[in-house]
Amino acid sequence: MILLNGKEASAEIRAELNLRAAQFEREHGKKAGLAVVLIGNDPASEVYVRNKIRGCEETGIRSMTHRLPEETTMEEALALLAALSADRDVHGILVQLPLPAHLNAERLLEAIPPEKDVDGFLPENVGRLALKKEGTVACTPQGVMELLRRYHVPIAGKRAVVVGRSNIVGRPMAMLLLNADATVTVCHSKTENLKEECLRADLLVAAIGKAKFITADMVKEGAVVVDVGMNRDQDNKLCGDVDFDAVKEKAAYLTPVPGGVGPMTIAMLLKNTLDAAERIETQDNV
Repeated sequence: MILLNGKEASAEIRAELNLRAAQFEREHGKKAGLAVVLIGNDPASEVYVRNKIRGCEETGIRSMTHRLPEETTMEEALALLAALSADRDVHGILVQLPLPAHLNAERLLEAIPPEKDVDGFLPENVGRLALKKEGTVACTPQGVMELLRRYHVPIAGKRAVVVGRSNIVGRPMAMLLLNADATVTVCHSKTENLKEECLRADLLVAAIGKAKFITADMVKEGAVVVDVGMNRDQDNKLCGDVDFDAVKEKAAYLTPVPGGVGPMTIAMLLKNTLDAAERIETQDNV
């Protein structure tokens, strides 16, 4: 079994982005800028934001964190997003999810201009992905594809099964695999005979948010297994959606949790920010 090591691959990507960021700064006289908006005090969100800020610092991207209290109103949040949208030194805007219950996440996300949508969540960018046009792709599925590419895992012609259909991971993951010429099946909570569907997969992507849900009897011998999950087991240890210890005996390739898809997600956020900065500054100078 070959371990798909996202920690190592993301370190390589960050080194490459560091060179690009330095080149960008030389050409434009400023750093690529990422604004992160964090509303409330969700502990997991604090950790994610901290990792994103650290990634920016290591890569040479300027990060600006805007922390707003739990009781922030829609009007206050929208006013901040309007100011960031108009700021020429901000090339990417990220609203950290989940938001406090009284805020409308969809409305806030749609206040971000598509060219500054570094998460790739806006309908314009999702539509471009569906139509196989250039645009910003959601960071986690893009990270999965980049990890597979760096390990030279063949995709074209293979049968891929994605377990999970969220807008953030499952759906864009399926579209990316389809665009790479895989034959794709998307499974979800209403899928009948889930085990049989998974057993057909040459490439199995688990993105459902249930600890160790994918067991060895659901995995074909020699399959490529990508675990997007991030959960806690009964001992409060981090684990994925895949029962790693059991599945490693059958899989040809397998991602660990932690250290698999997670670091790739942040690497793709940094890449999306630099891509956006280069596009925006190039257009401004035309």
